[in-house]
Amino acid sequence: MNEQAVLSERRGRTILITINRPDQRNAVNAAVAAGIAQALDALDGDSELSVGVLTGAGKGFSAGMDLKAFVTGERPHVPGRGFAGIVQRPPDKPLIAAVEGFAVAGGLEVALACDLIVAARGARLGVPEVKRSLVAAGGALLRLPRALPRNVAMELALTGELIEAERAYELGLVNRLTDPGEALATAMELAETIAANGPLALAATKRVMAESVDWPGSEFFERQSEIVDPVWSSEDAREGATAFAEKRPPVWKGR
Repeated sequence: MNEQAVLSERRGRTILITINRPDQRNAVNAAVAAGIAQALDALDGDSELSVGVLTGAGKGFSAGMDLKAFVTGERPHVPGRGFAGIVQRPPDKPLIAAVEGFAVAGGLEVALACDLIVAARGARLGVPEVKRSLVAAGGALLRLPRALPRNVAMELALTGELIEAERAYELGLVNRLTDPGEALATAMELAETIAANGPLALAATKRVMAESVDWPGSEFFERQSEIVDPVWSSEDAREGATAFAEKRPPVWKGR
């Protein structure tokens, strides 16, 4: 009996999503893409979930596209979400990648589609596609130059060489650096910190930061208002202010 390619587990207001093909280095096939997309739909569609954590089973995050499956005609894409069910349209809510061992090629592109990256020391990251006369077409060429100095991103893309998590942390690509074996635990702690905040505010904050990259400065506040004004007038905003005044934890309702 085949195991599920992707596992999902609710932990409070966090959903833990695990690519579950450790014997195949968590390579992305059609089943993985469908499973990730389904889990992200659950994250976005459930008002009791605020944040997700995406990781890989076994010794690594993901080695990218399953080339054996690709040769047989499989296409690990989901309409509307793209490769691996995420790179074209990540979730509306915050998502953290927890990386052990390696996140290379499409595996790094999946991690880059997340909002934050937690990685263990010694984990290797990179997009080596050019070494096989392929192109990193799953978002790396868009997201790496936004996350790193342009010349560093260009070097990684053109050489195909890998860097270790320590260097990625120094460059700002990795948010939290952990001891080996601790990436998931640290990512879950970070998720818990995020999930304690107002869910409407989290989604609006992520949306503004994602979309405002292309906004003219003269239009920023007008466009931002369209997104954040409903949050300011929400029941949760009133609850946040009331809880602060009463010196108690807020009880969010997502409305």
